[in-house]
Amino acid sequence: MRRTPIHDEYAQSSHRESSMSAQRRVRNTIQLFGFAALLFAVSSWSGMTPAQTVAAPQAGSAATTKIAGSMKEDLKNRSRDIHWPTGFDPEKADLFSHNELVIHASCERVWKHIVDADKWPQWYPNSKDVHIVGNSPVLAQGTVFRWTTFGLPLESKINEYVPTTRIGWYGYAPGAAPTFYHTWYLTPAGDACDVVMDEVGKGADAAYLRETDESMMHRGHDLWLATLKWVSEGP
Repeated sequence: MRRTPIHDEYAQSSHRESSMSAQRRVRNTIQLFGFAALLFAVSSWSGMTPAQTVAAPQAGSAATTKIAGSMKEDLKNRSRDIHWPTGFDPEKADLFSHNELVIHASCERVWKHIVDADKWPQWYPNSKDVHIVGNSPVLAQGTVFRWTTFGLPLESKINEYVPTTRIGWYGYAPGAAPTFYHTWYLTPAGDACDVVMDEVGKGADAAYLRETDESMMHRGHDLWLATLKWVSEGP
């Protein structure tokens, strides 16, 4: 049957509705799992129980920890040591997030969980259907993998790979030009590991996420770091 403008408009509308529905589910997931995971991470780092973490701010005082930052704050706090590829300047991004957390495990142990992408859904609820293309069991230089995150089905390709230190990948709809660049930067901090996660988004999807919920990517990455801390510091 010949396609008409009405068919195209209906398809675009259905795609938008599907994307919005998926993003609402992701938002609910982040709200459901994220707060508990962040409480665990904060309490593990501080030595306080989760109940003490919640009760810490006194009546009339301001909370001392920001759970989610605005894009402006993230740009202000971003790591200057990230290697950004051409076209992904954070200062020109439609969407940007910066997240950082000290994990009390070696960078080698943290790295192992980052590159074992097929297992992300076991501990990071904002990832699903992760599949590494080809024969490599883990992420490596040039690896392509497909997955769904923030309600968006993506294909990603590793652009930078320095074992136990740096990994960065492009994210894009299959067959399209890259619209996201996600990077990790790990540095030893005594017996612990300082983990930085920065991401740039550009284009319509990134602009839509910023317009509808500017800190959604930041909160999702807070969840990713908190659950990475949990799995890395566990037995």
